[in-house]
Amino acid sequence: METDTANSAPRHLGLKIAAPIVIGLAVVAWLFHREFSVKVWESIHFDTHIIIAIALAWLFMIGRDFGLSWRFRAMTDRQLTWGQAIRVNLMCEFTSAVTPSAVGGSTLGMVFMNREGIELGRATTLMMTTLLLDELFFVVALPIVITTVGYSELFDFHASGGVFSMGLQTVFWIVYGAVTLWTTLLFLGIIVKPRGVASALSWVFSLRPLRRWHGKVTALADNMVATGNALRHRSLRWWAEAFMGTALSWLSRYLVVNALFWGFAPAANQLVVLGRQFVVWIVLMISPTPGGSGVSEWLFTQYYGDLLPNPSIALIIALFWRIISYYVYLIIGAFLVPTWFARKTKKKP
Repeated sequence: METDTANSAPRHLGLKIAAPIVIGLAVVAWLFHREFSVKVWESIHFDTHIIIAIALAWLFMIGRDFGLSWRFRAMTDRQLTWGQAIRVNLMCEFTSAVTPSAVGGSTLGMVFMNREGIELGRATTLMMTTLLLDELFFVVALPIVITTVGYSELFDFHASGGVFSMGLQTVFWIVYGAVTLWTTLLFLGIIVKPRGVASALSWVFSLRPLRRWHGKVTALADNMVATGNALRHRSLRWWAEAFMGTALSWLSRYLVVNALFWGFAPAANQLVVLGRQFVVWIVLMISPTPGGSGVSEWLFTQYYGDLLPNPSIALIIALFWRIISYYVYLIIGAFLVPTWFARKTKKKP
């Protein structure tokens, strides 16, 4: 059975990688055809300043991977080595890159941790916790971002006659509201009252209109109870280290765009550039395409266009952004996945 899986899974790897690449490049090609100016490209000189900016963007992306690997190490009480933690992180990033953002490929982290020797029950608990930490970061960070950057800089700008701005606000607040409700449910179900929330969910989804999801919701509730029981004895230091790894990873991911703007458009307001990354990643949570392919490139050029003197520069920055923060994980995954399937599961001593 395991051999069949190891042999069959890589067969679909090429298609999984090709689909998001084709979608992303198709949208990029369309955007270039519509808005790209050769004169703008010729005016850009890849001097020391731009090269340093691109190198800095890569450094921030490495910082993002370091933050998540550090979190895996901390949450497993150093049971995972740095090599194993990095491998789990890269596998999570790859599955996120080849699955729709709304699905969330990183939830397979429990399978990857189990493959590295972490018991499946404990790995499931840890992935529920990382999910809570990621969502909590978004919920807590947004009020700080709006207060610091200003609401008008995030939403009240005139792009496409104001239609884009209004549409973006609508989608953003719907998604943010859903994330807040989901985070509240996770917090109550894991930290505050696991059994009470589990019983409530079981009762609600036993009603006739919702009965078809009762099995899945019951499994989710059981996982929340198990996670809550496992986390009760955790120290404040454990939680602080896990949250610091979470914050480092997300901030580093956002700063990739800041570095590119510093190189290609140094006059842009860096605080606004950073604040808008929070909005971008919230909206991309509901992207129907693998890894947000196509949607990311289009959204970036529309959303950041008012900060740039020419739409062509937005396209160039968007292309570098996606190469550094997305396409590189498809390439890494293409080499990592076959090796990962060929490896045997580590057994706990």
